[in-house]
Amino acid sequence: MGIGELDDAGTARCEELLRTCCDAPAWAARTAARRPFGSLVSLLEIADEELAATSEADVDVALAAHPRIGERSESADSRREQAGALAAGSEVLDALATGNRAYEEKFGHVYLVCASGRSAEELLAVLDSRLGNDPDTERKVLRGELAAITRLRLTRLVAS
Repeated sequence: MGIGELDDAGTARCEELLRTCCDAPAWAARTAARRPFGSLVSLLEIADEELAATSEADVDVALAAHPRIGERSESADSRREQAGALAAGSEVLDALATGNRAYEEKFGHVYLVCASGRSAEELLAVLDSRLGNDPDTERKVLRGELAAITRLRLTRLVAS
């Protein structure tokens, strides 16, 4: 789909497509309302602005759509992005599972990281590092990771 097709899609269809990139309903509605985008660069700028303005509740909805790092998912995007993690041996996958549980206990939501191009060992090192964050710092980091994943997926959407 090109950017023109996204610009020309009806509002409901545009929101549906945007939610495949970030499943935050209010973000998708506000982003779709700012059409036409005209270019990928403009779309990414608008998406970033709207994600920065997204409520914590809407971010939590988006988080719920993401699988744990190192676990198989039905989502083709997640499988593609986590290819490095999913190729790991059982020892690293077990460590990721343990880290995921510790992260969720501490922060109350899934460990979210832009996994694309990263090995399981790298993702585990990032997880271990982020477990040392306080909740406010982690929320800022998490929003940055959500934005990175969203940009990656938007780029793939309009390039397909």
